[in-house]
Amino acid sequence: MAAEELVELKFRLADGSDIGPSKYNCSATVTSLKEKIISQWPKEKENGPKSISDIKLINAGKILENNRTVAESRLPLSEVPGGVITMLVVVRPPLPDKHNDNVQDNSQKKGGCLCSIL
Repeated sequence: MAAEELVELKFRLADGSDIGPSKYNCSATVTSLKEKIISQWPKEKENGPKSISDIKLINAGKILENNRTVAESRLPLSEVPGGVITMLVVVRPPLPDKHNDNVQDNSQKKGGCLCSIL
């Protein structure tokens, strides 16, 4: 019976490489999957996630919620029995440094003119 409670997952990164596959208990939360992704993130890849809030997991086009379990997040119609489920990992890009020239960048993005009327 324990084998039925396990599901095999792999996580596809933006460059097409994978983390896994590994077996997870169906009662594992999406948060714990994200923590596993962070711990197994390839060291040679730049801009890795720093926290679970930097990651979105997508299964069959559906963004998974942190507080849901694997069992609640699975879409049985899209799975092949005994197959590996591939989930897409989307990492939020790093936020710009607040101490850079953001003031100038923001004024140009707003489309405002820097002209003065005499």
